[in-house]
Amino acid sequence: MARKETAADAANPGRLKQIALTYKMTRRADKKIGLVLAAVGIVTFGVFLAIGFLIGHPIYLGLLGFLLAFLATAIVFGRRAERAAFGQMEGQPGAAAAVLDNIGRGWTTTPAVAMNRNQDVVHRAVGKAGIVLIAEGNPNRVKSLLAAEKKRMNRIVADVPVHDLVVGTGEGQVELKKLRTTMLKLPRVLTGPQVTATNDRLRALGDLMSNMPLPKGPMPKGMKLPKGGGQRGR
Repeated sequence: MARKETAADAANPGRLKQIALTYKMTRRADKKIGLVLAAVGIVTFGVFLAIGFLIGHPIYLGLLGFLLAFLATAIVFGRRAERAAFGQMEGQPGAAAAVLDNIGRGWTTTPAVAMNRNQDVVHRAVGKAGIVLIAEGNPNRVKSLLAAEKKRMNRIVADVPVHDLVVGTGEGQVELKKLRTTMLKLPRVLTGPQVTATNDRLRALGDLMSNMPLPKGPMPKGMKLPKGGGQRGR
């Protein structure tokens, strides 16, 4: 029992430190985060307290309002923190890979299945929607890189639908913050066994970056591929 309490006490400071760090990072991009959170909490609590006085149960409604105010504040904080994180990642090489890494169950993602020396890159995700190729980089250069990889997929797994998305803020592109939602909205056309079979076939082929150590998340600016490395879509 004592061990469990000790573990819980040790975990709480860690959670509080993580929340504080997240708040500081969010405030760098969202200067009004403190005022917004305070307003949400005060308004939510005030509304319930006022209703409590009107119906003659201020204590009951006050406690309920306090709990709901805390919940509302946490939800708003989470959303604004996520928005701020996407804003900081926007435009960085490899940012889409970080999003794909947290897309959720049912998807198998492979970062950098195709890349050129300009850091234009194509990632791959396989799920019940089929194969989704996600490209990021220069809009003009990335088209040929994406087209070559899509042609390769159609040749190898012709019976599986292949979708292609380009991450960016231009016309016809998908914003980084909307990438996960866009992929989850794709129609599901494959069964579980078909997804597994598709992954097995693709895994057997090997990928461009399979033997190259890549950092998780956005790639450091200025990173170059080693000379002599195979490249597709140059």
